[in-house]
Amino acid sequence: MPYPPMPRRKSKGPLVAVLLIGFVVLGIATIGIIAATRDSNQAGDSGYSGYSSYTYSPEPTTTTTTTTTAADNTTSPSTSTPKTGPKAVIALGDNPIHSADLGAFDIDGCPLPAMDYSPAGQDQFLRAALPCVEAMWKPSFTKANLPYQPVELVMVTSQITNTCGSMGPDRTAMYCDGTIYWTPNHYANEQGSANPNHPGKYLGQLAHEYGHHVQWLSGILRASGEAQYEQGGWDTPVGLELNRRKELQATCFGGMTLAPLSHGAIPGDVISVALTDAGNRGDYPIYPNRDHGAPERNAAWVNHGFKNNNTSACNTWVAGAAEVS
Repeated sequence: MPYPPMPRRKSKGPLVAVLLIGFVVLGIATIGIIAATRDSNQAGDSGYSGYSSYTYSPEPTTTTTTTTTAADNTTSPSTSTPKTGPKAVIALGDNPIHSADLGAFDIDGCPLPAMDYSPAGQDQFLRAALPCVEAMWKPSFTKANLPYQPVELVMVTSQITNTCGSMGPDRTAMYCDGTIYWTPNHYANEQGSANPNHPGKYLGQLAHEYGHHVQWLSGILRASGEAQYEQGGWDTPVGLELNRRKELQATCFGGMTLAPLSHGAIPGDVISVALTDAGNRGDYPIYPNRDHGAPERNAAWVNHGFKNNNTSACNTWVAGAAEVS
């Protein structure tokens, strides 16, 4: 909004004062614009979005208050440390979620409806699976002293905009700030023997997107976003490698999600197709950016997570470059 024209003044003293105030206001506005521009550049990466409800300080803050004694009107300081809950940790390879004894916990069963490939049917199927996924992952966050909240699910059947950007119904699912944005028409219309219309495909993709939820809750998504920003963006060579590590870890966490379900909770053919489908996704040569890892790397990581069922086995941040190619 432009400044209004300055009124005419009879006295030079008030005119000088107004000019000085104008310079101060203009200087503050300029600083604000620079800061806002930098923040908007950061917010353009999903790693920076959606953390307003989290706190990250590794140590609790200490507050000092002054107590007044009415009898002698004297004061004395008293120190108290407020109670603190679990906090996400902005770290990659050394994030607490990689503790050696953390895995997806077994569950007794997971009653899923018969698969209907319409948008409403996919929604029903995925919402029936999510409580099972939540039940097996929540104990790991408690053990790691990390915050936990259930994931949200949104069906995308038209163009939308969220805090991570815009997306349409023709693209793959997107995870953003505690929510899985699912594109039912895209998955129902996938063609080819590598992507059969089978419940396993949908369960496998849900497991991968939930892997991003694990990263978001633990602080890994924010840490990876900051790392990409510092390297000049996600599409730089280092930024792309960081993105591959992020996506391949979500694939590995997806394999961990499928592991407890394979112990009788879900039919074996559903699990088998889910694992195969994950191994058929990734960066094919025709793709312009190598930001998800080659299909063979996705196959390796989903099976690694499935067989080991331990978060330390999914620490792609410390893996060699060839393992995240």
